[in-house]
Amino acid sequence: MAIEHVTGGTETPGIARTLFAMPPGMAIRYDRPDAALGDYVTGYHLYAASGPAAMGMENWFLPGTANVRVTLGAGPIAVSIGRFRCDPLPQASLFGPSSHAIHTVTHGGVMIGFGISALGWSRFLAGGADRYADRIVPLDSAAPGLAQRLVAVLSAVRDEHGVKPALDAFLLREMGPRHADEDRIRAVARLVTDDTPDTIAAAAQAWGMSPERLRRLCRRHFGFVPKTLLIRSRFLRSLVPLIEAEGGIDYSNIDPGYVSASHFLRDAHAVLGTTPRRFLHAQTEFLVASLRARAAVLGSATQALHRL
Repeated sequence: MAIEHVTGGTETPGIARTLFAMPPGMAIRYDRPDAALGDYVTGYHLYAASGPAAMGMENWFLPGTANVRVTLGAGPIAVSIGRFRCDPLPQASLFGPSSHAIHTVTHGGVMIGFGISALGWSRFLAGGADRYADRIVPLDSAAPGLAQRLVAVLSAVRDEHGVKPALDAFLLREMGPRHADEDRIRAVARLVTDDTPDTIAAAAQAWGMSPERLRRLCRRHFGFVPKTLLIRSRFLRSLVPLIEAEGGIDYSNIDPGYVSASHFLRDAHAVLGTTPRRFLHAQTEFLVASLRARAAVLGSATQALHRL
């Protein structure tokens, strides 16, 4: 597969290339799925690296909803999510919903994937999302037969421009029927993104849903209980501007849901395993480019804050 040095995706042909500036040998691309998939697939992504600098490359990714990923022509990849470690990464894998930052060590090659929203989980995967929370498994163990079909489709793509149409056609064929709780799943997803815990409780009451039933719905489709989802959203709304800002770290603009900087730092240790300052001194060049590219093409910098 031929990969351009930098690309912004089919929906944003006029974006300046400097927005996605990457070191030589590295490329990143995001694409918007077909409109019929918009509520179920949060976006398509392609990461590529080659040359000596790609050997043993470390990168970080922020927590989010589930992802399916396929590697092509890639060297061994090791991935850690909190205390969980996957080494080596299978060629076709399911990254479960995550509440911790994701650390990777790669050795070149191409990775193509798509994000799955909570609604998408109900259409593409069986079983509870909480079974895969903060874990990675071979795709076939979660969806038997899907890996072989997906690898075959992506292996036939000639260049990066063919990824979107190939995935659109594949996922439209694979998508299952509408879930009975789809309207409630969509409503919870929007409320979590907006970080309105009182509204979530009020909505559950209006639906005649007990707090326990709401927790079961969230674990089943989102992978976590509402409290964890709200913490993740609030933390990422605060962290992303810190990552993108130049100069020193300014905690004065963190989300108003935080009562103090120390409150934010406690969440940082839980999500990142360290302070934001130390995290930003790690290998985050690829992460910064990814946040900017995703925001430009898909509308939000992170998958966890993607609006349905």
